[in-house]
Amino acid sequence: MSEPAPARDAQRSLSPKTVAIWALVALIGAAGWSVLALSRGEEVSAAWMVAAALGSYAIAYRFYARFIAHRVLKVDKTRATPAERLNNGVDFHPTDRRVLFGHHFAAVAGAGPLVGPVLAAQMGYLPGTIWIIVGVIFAGAVQDMVTLFFSMRRNGRSLGQMARDEIGPFGGAAALIAVFAIMIILLAVLALVIVNALAHSPWGVFSIGMTIPIAFFMGFYLRVLRPGRVTEVSAIGVALLLLAIVAGGWVAESSLADTFTLEPGTLVIWMAAYGFLASVLPVWMLLAPRDYLSTFMKVGTIALLALGVLLAAPTLKMDAVTEFATRGDGPVFAGSLFPFVFITIACGALSGFHSLVSSGTTPKMIQKETQIRMVGYGAMLTESFVAVMAMITACIIDPGLFFAVNSPAGVIGGTVESASQAVANLGFTISPEELAAAAKSVEEQSLLSRTGGAPTFALGMSEIFSAVVGGASLKAFWYHFAIMFEALFILTTLDAGTRVGRFMLQDMLGNVYKPFRQVSWKPGVWFASAVVVGGWGYFLWVGVHDPLGGINQLFPLFGIANQLLAAVALAVCTTLLVKSGRIKWAWVTAVPLAWDAAVTLTASWQKIFSDDPRVGFFQQRSIFEEGIEAGKVLPPAKSMDDMHTVVTNATVDGVLAALFAILIVVVIADAGRVCYRAIRNPQSVTLHEAPYEESKIVAPAGLFPTKEEKAELVGAGVGAGTGAVAGEGDAGREREPQP
Repeated sequence: MSEPAPARDAQRSLSPKTVAIWALVALIGAAGWSVLALSRGEEVSAAWMVAAALGSYAIAYRFYARFIAHRVLKVDKTRATPAERLNNGVDFHPTDRRVLFGHHFAAVAGAGPLVGPVLAAQMGYLPGTIWIIVGVIFAGAVQDMVTLFFSMRRNGRSLGQMARDEIGPFGGAAALIAVFAIMIILLAVLALVIVNALAHSPWGVFSIGMTIPIAFFMGFYLRVLRPGRVTEVSAIGVALLLLAIVAGGWVAESSLADTFTLEPGTLVIWMAAYGFLASVLPVWMLLAPRDYLSTFMKVGTIALLALGVLLAAPTLKMDAVTEFATRGDGPVFAGSLFPFVFITIACGALSGFHSLVSSGTTPKMIQKETQIRMVGYGAMLTESFVAVMAMITACIIDPGLFFAVNSPAGVIGGTVESASQAVANLGFTISPEELAAAAKSVEEQSLLSRTGGAPTFALGMSEIFSAVVGGASLKAFWYHFAIMFEALFILTTLDAGTRVGRFMLQDMLGNVYKPFRQVSWKPGVWFASAVVVGGWGYFLWVGVHDPLGGINQLFPLFGIANQLLAAVALAVCTTLLVKSGRIKWAWVTAVPLAWDAAVTLTASWQKIFSDDPRVGFFQQRSIFEEGIEAGKVLPPAKSMDDMHTVVTNATVDGVLAALFAILIVVVIADAGRVCYRAIRNPQSVTLHEAPYEESKIVAPAGLFPTKEEKAELVGAGVGAGTGAVAGEGDAGREREPQP
């Protein structure tokens, strides 16, 4: 179990100039945190939130991520990755780090970082912001990078299969069941958000639909026409993407608008077909280039949004901490700050879904072990910044408007007059005229009860962009651009998630029938893809036709299920650190595991046993059962049939919440048993790590090559910014990992 020495560049001391630069970065971040934490009653510019985030991210990436990569994991640039050893051009394919960063970021950055912070803003801007930034540095990005490393060392095995191999059949079986069930729920929830965003939107449907042929072109361009020309194809792809976005506006105003105006049910069919296609086609052909392309749109828009915050300097109108944080009776969601702000904000701080991508597509595509820092840790920091920008968009709009938009109709009623009065009862002020004017400014009939977070993000985004470009006359344009942007943002998690689900199911079935373990075995590929698409597609289809059915029934489990999945990933990572002789560094994942377990199990307990019907599933069931006996129809039900459906939904949610919590406790307990045995008797440890094989690929570790890396690239006869096989002999090997 000996490990290679850390890379030489990890051992260098810092020069005085470098020390001065990082001291300045630290001061900027500290200044941002000081203003956010200490300001009470006075106006605070949102620019301080940007400063706190960027300063913290920079220090974390430079020092903490570097420490984990080189001291804890001891990445080895001489060791061949599965992408190189098992390259088959379908699932295993060495991919340029820039393209892979784009794929990984696009795959993990879904609805969560956009809507979670918006909803959590009801408790104030400070609690959520602290969790987003501190959580990602010490938990979320660590989980992503460490999971990626250990999966990469095991031929790209899925999280559930790693749990079974390394923890044992009992805890592993619990992990496999929990992970796959949670995966289907997460994918269906993400798909529902996309359907809601794209339904009746010809602009969004056309623009997003055009990214598919553009991605095909980019894939063949890099594979066949101009191999390795990443910068070249990036420029072409971005130009085509911008053209597609502009053309979407033209289509929406033309006679073609009806063609691209799709009903929710039609969108479900098209999305299921696309998800299946993206799962079975070679990864270089559609999935990787499309995710890479969408990353330009995602990162570019968020970067422009941050620039807009710095230029317009909007003030944070929401309090740092609101009364709802302690009372737990907020209109957006019920529950106290602990644990529910940490459940509401998952993606952007700590998300279990990410561990599925880090043990799914990405470990089968990464060129060098040294790139896990950029791809795993760096992509998660980028997503966290998206969450910070979402928090800003929610907190710069008037609090009265925020609560009118995000409160359900049962709280504020259906008119601007009733909404104004309800908001006043919450302690905020907004007139009926102001509510009507806000809707008119973005060309919407009403903004009341536009729950879910996405419309609020679009409102805040339109405020920032219109303050910099176009003024009030372009506010409606920026609002609808933001809605389309959110749909594009989320769709890339669905295609990658389906492929990851396919890998997971193949690993599970491979325990029964070994050919399934060959992840590119065509019968297994088609069968597993169909099962995964059928799973989330069924819940989605029912959900878009029944407001209380399908995925709507399981939606309340989204946050807890996602965080429980993170507990599985952190438990597996901690176990592997201990088993591989890194026990002194096990705290790196054990500490966030302890925190995540405390948060999620507390939330699960409250969702099961709370006496508040807005929190506890079984208490909600009791209230509606009493209503049925009394012959009363209670909101959100509109009929007695709906009342019975609510009872069923509450029962199912309560049982599943209990089941998931029990499964996670089993996984953590069994992992603890394995760790204890490994500490007591190191000789008994069995690792399922692939044997060492020397790498032939020469490629940089980060976005920009160092001087030493440039020299290596030139010496290998490849470009200074890319990476390639130094010799042609191994480039075409096509092998499968052996069962």
